[in-house]
Amino acid sequence: MHLVVRRYRPSDKDAVLTLFCDGILEHINPSFFNAISNPVNVGVTLFLSVAGYMLGGGSTLWALLLAGSWVGLVYYCCSQLYASYVRERLRTDMQDIPGCYLSHPDNCFWVAETEVIGRAEILAMVAVVGRRDGEMCGELFRMIVSSKCRRTGLGSRMTQTVIDFCKERGFSKVVLETSSIQTSAVALYKKLGFSHILSHTKTYSPEWMTIISRVTILKMEKVI
Repeated sequence: MHLVVRRYRPSDKDAVLTLFCDGILEHINPSFFNAISNPVNVGVTLFLSVAGYMLGGGSTLWALLLAGSWVGLVYYCCSQLYASYVRERLRTDMQDIPGCYLSHPDNCFWVAETEVIGRAEILAMVAVVGRRDGEMCGELFRMIVSSKCRRTGLGSRMTQTVIDFCKERGFSKVVLETSSIQTSAVALYKKLGFSHILSHTKTYSPEWMTIISRVTILKMEKVI
């Protein structure tokens, strides 16, 4: 498959937004399976099962009802964690990609494109914004690779595109944030020389949802 990495064009918007939404929302199920298997959440599920059984006078239905309600809440929290992020991004920078990423020389937005049966198809995207944090650095954003191209080296290629751009601009480092659920992405970044520098739980969802979801946001950086 021949892939071309190029700057974003306004005509790419619909394809880019679809890829963005799909790429973020696909983390809901892995996030849920991770959260519900967490020892604390397992303990809560078992406790509610026993409590429901006892309160219902030995009713299995009550046991399943209480435990199922908790499991449903965990899934809801996981889904809202990613859905709220998508809503916020579609309301802000992804609504005006040229204005946010292509109107300043320290920023850029790229897509990876291939031709499928005579039709162009966008299979990946990534963006960078130059920021001053004592000294100039580039912050990597919106890294999405289509499920059709996983484990082909495209993620490395897109990340390297950002690193090379930051070197050309004279930045001192590249920084990014990703979630603890995205283990493949974390492994990729570490392979390319990024280090984990801190963790936090600030998201676009209420803090209690983030706690139940058991998702941590990882900040990583690479000195260049």
